[in-house]
Amino acid sequence: MSAFPARLATRPTAALGPAPAASPTPTASRTPAARPRGATTAPGRRAPGTTAAALLTAAAASGISGPSLALPTAAHALHVPTASAAWLMTAYGLGLLAGTPLLSGTAGRRGPAALVRAGAALVALGAAIVLASPSALLPLATGRAVEAAGAAGLTVAAFRIAGRDRSGRSTGLVAIGNAAGGTLGLFVGAGAAQLLGWRAALVMPLLALAVLPAVLRPAGRAARAARAARAGEAGEAGPAGSPRPRFRDALPLGLLRRPGFRRPALLMLALATVNFALVYGAPRRVAALTGWGPLPTGAAVASVALAGALLSWQLVRLAPALGTGRVRVLLAAGSTAAAAAAAFAPWPPVVLLGSALSSLVTAGGQGMLTGSAVGGLAPERQGGAIGLFNLAFPAGVAAGPVLAGFADQTVQFLY
Repeated sequence: MSAFPARLATRPTAALGPAPAASPTPTASRTPAARPRGATTAPGRRAPGTTAAALLTAAAASGISGPSLALPTAAHALHVPTASAAWLMTAYGLGLLAGTPLLSGTAGRRGPAALVRAGAALVALGAAIVLASPSALLPLATGRAVEAAGAAGLTVAAFRIAGRDRSGRSTGLVAIGNAAGGTLGLFVGAGAAQLLGWRAALVMPLLALAVLPAVLRPAGRAARAARAARAGEAGEAGPAGSPRPRFRDALPLGLLRRPGFRRPALLMLALATVNFALVYGAPRRVAALTGWGPLPTGAAVASVALAGALLSWQLVRLAPALGTGRVRVLLAAGSTAAAAAAAFAPWPPVVLLGSALSSLVTAGGQGMLTGSAVGGLAPERQGGAIGLFNLAFPAGVAAGPVLAGFADQTVQFLY
């Protein structure tokens, strides 16, 4: 149940794509020019601030699943059906979808520290709207969308900080924090709602503000390293490109005409949509079948989903031997089986198994399909391609609860 694009701000490990070309620079060289651009971390060591960045992205990701078990209480307070209250989750996905390119293309040009400050300001603003709004769905959903835009900026900044370590270890740790936050948010949100009221489950990203002091220092160092690298390559730090082209180039929409990009992107959208439909639907179905309260339900679903996300590493390891075609079939079949198990099985363990399976194929598919989508592209085009590809993930965050709510009304998906 990975919560956000794990490779948005870094170069992907192309699990199903071509291997990157070897650097022509001798590895024995210790001069700054011999290091990869922007890298300031010695091989085998984590980038400074990685642990804080992992905590930051975990808190940001908790906003996706945090409200799930509090929705019936929120719906009762708002005098709307529970399916309508699901817009509080959909709004978060829409905020991620808008905030990722917007903050990356504006505040992101000034480095991770500016992204952290802008993201934190939006999280605080969105939470204030949620807490101060009357009991009406529209202002609450608006506040959630603003929160999500800020959380998107925080997550991109976290991966940029970790991206100084080109070994992938630092970004891997941040990705684990990202997945953990998205899954454990179910349990933490249920507890917050029980202790503080249902609105507390809607402002889970506020937890990220506690990590800001530990993140801003390494974020500033990452920004200075990136500026130094650009100045060294260009010979000067002058206005080599205007903000408008940089923002436009962040989303190369022409790639959608390329089948090698479009097919894995559409599959990623399907995997994410099913996954986040289950973030909304599976806990409620488990509660209906067992009679458990929100806390034990959240603990059970979060545990199996986190286990599935961690087990996805084994799928990633097997991918090169299986080949692109088999991997895509396996991902699609796993997602379909997960949806069927969660929707129709009359036994709670099978519903939980479906949730774990969806988390596994979604987390594994994110890395593997990223490599497949950008395979064959020139290095200078890969950054924009990764950004466009990973928009499939927040689109799934937005579409999943809508799909589950529709199923709730038409085929008794949840009860």
